[in-house]
Amino acid sequence: MSFSLGVQEREQVDLLYISMETAIALASVLGNVLVVAAVAVNRSLRDTTFCFIASLAAADIAVGALVIPLAVVISLGLETQFYTCLLLSCLLLVITQGSILSLLAIAVDRFLRVKIPTRYCVVVTQGRARVAVGLCWLLSFISGLVPMLGWHIRPDPHLQGNASGDAPIVCMFTSVVSMHFMVYFNFLGCVVVPLVVMMALYGEIFRVICVRLGRRAEATCDGGDGRRYYQKELRLAKSLALVVALFALCWLPLHILNCVALFCPSCPLPKAAVYTGIFLSHVNSALNPLVYAFRIKRFRVTLIQILRRCVLCRPAEPSLFPEGKTVLTG
Repeated sequence: MSFSLGVQEREQVDLLYISMETAIALASVLGNVLVVAAVAVNRSLRDTTFCFIASLAAADIAVGALVIPLAVVISLGLETQFYTCLLLSCLLLVITQGSILSLLAIAVDRFLRVKIPTRYCVVVTQGRARVAVGLCWLLSFISGLVPMLGWHIRPDPHLQGNASGDAPIVCMFTSVVSMHFMVYFNFLGCVVVPLVVMMALYGEIFRVICVRLGRRAEATCDGGDGRRYYQKELRLAKSLALVVALFALCWLPLHILNCVALFCPSCPLPKAAVYTGIFLSHVNSALNPLVYAFRIKRFRVTLIQILRRCVLCRPAEPSLFPEGKTVLTG
């Protein structure tokens, strides 16, 4: 009787996990498609920062369209060849790394915007921004495919046909990807280091803006155009720093579980805890469009106009803001 109840409880956890993952997948794809569409249709959103934001949205679309369905299928006990399972697992790493490097590129872009405002448009051009996006994804593929080059769990040679990885196995991420790789290379090298760099960049951005706002406040009563410029940069930096903070909060639980699995192999990891960590990492992809919509007014207006035209089949209203300005809420 107790065994039957245990099976039922696990089945209920699986069903709840799959239902929630399906909802998040739909929200991630729809929300981030709207982000890319907003950047495409609104010229005032086609600056270098939103080029990187579109790259981040593309990674989030891939999470909803590829990563989450794959995670659900794997949770159901997909049987495949060892190296097929390893390749699918590497795909998850590539997309995750693409998100991190896009966030890092956004932080560098905003740092240059504040640090060298007079030369920013000369140094950071659309062409260079596209090259930077390409480099981010190239590095993502290189770092994500490292397990395919040998840093993985070896197939069990005692199973028939498994010396070459041809025998079918139940595909699980932890059965093919080494926890040493996940903790030392992926977490410490590819997640913690970029997050620390981003924290330092945003800290310097806030320091520079506060110093320059203070100087302009002392120089003139209203601060003039320069004061308004730095106030706008401060609000945008807060919004993008919030995106970074949400990324860290959503991804750290899963990486902490990986650390527990590596450093305490005998410690039990409840299935519900593992599912929660995976789910939180996927939720992050659905949160970013909400941040943009609530924090960036021009972005919100563009999204509303897209929804009016594509969902409600109504003509878009004339823009409420002058062309070329990105207006931010406080």
